[in-house]
Amino acid sequence: MPYMLISTQIRLETGPTMVGDECSDPAMMSYLGATKTTMLGNNFSEYHVDEPPRLVLDKLEKLGYKVVTMTGVGQTLVWCLHKEATDF
Repeated sequence: MPYMLISTQIRLETGPTMVGDECSDPAMMSYLGATKTTMLGNNFSEYHVDEPPRLVLDKLEKLGYKVVTMTGVGQTLVWCLHKEATDF
């Protein structure tokens, strides 16, 4: 999983933070303390953490992720992170 998106609503910059989708690595989601949820009316699941984005970014940096870019989309803040591929 070399790329990761995290996001939060501007009015909720203290959390929760969306950290993954239904295809995300369960071990990484566990490390982040994320909970998998499906919002009423959606046909997909997302992982959320009750922490602010800054703490999530700190945890991901410890795993080797670096922020590539950050933007605002409407009322949402989005960060794109990348981790160099490692040999298995």
